[in-house]
Amino acid sequence: MEWDRLFEDLEDQIASGWEAERAALDAEAERVRIARLDLRTRLGALADDGAPVSAVLIDSTRLRGHLRAVGADWAALQPLDARGLVLLPAHGVEMWAVDHGAMLSSGAGAQPLSPLRERMTFGFVVRDLARRRSGVTIRTRSGAVLAGTIDRAGADHLDLALHDAGAPRRAHAVTGFRIVPFSAVLSIGTDGPAPGVTG
Repeated sequence: MEWDRLFEDLEDQIASGWEAERAALDAEAERVRIARLDLRTRLGALADDGAPVSAVLIDSTRLRGHLRAVGADWAALQPLDARGLVLLPAHGVEMWAVDHGAMLSSGAGAQPLSPLRERMTFGFVVRDLARRRSGVTIRTRSGAVLAGTIDRAGADHLDLALHDAGAPRRAHAVTGFRIVPFSAVLSIGTDGPAPGVTG
């Protein structure tokens, strides 16, 4: 009888040891997985999920909406209270505010960006806005808010023709021109969706 009890105790100890070892291995594997997870992947999962998020820009501006797309160095947010999209270069966002469930789900099983989205840089999207002659509103690091049309976009800057927001670009309506480095841009609000950026 005592031998039976001894063997049962040994089996229980071995089973507990194996479970503890498996739990430790699982916890370590999860730590390694999280350590390899980048922000773009998590933002992509948030875009797929469609949960509302808030982008807090480096000038403390808070934009609330739904992430519609994520590229190599930008995200596209559809504001809850406005039409169009807001393009957010990665360097302009200080933090993302999400609820606890979205925070957890964005890290669980998130898939990396597609190879096409990996190559879609902020400059690529800005150049397409220039090609489409889309009206934009640009917020800069200094707090300036500029409305107009992007005439051209280079490797690291854009040329903006200033005119009233929502108005078409006409020579007589243009009030000035600005050359804006991409590094100064916190956000670009569009009058409509940007190509390849809609959800």
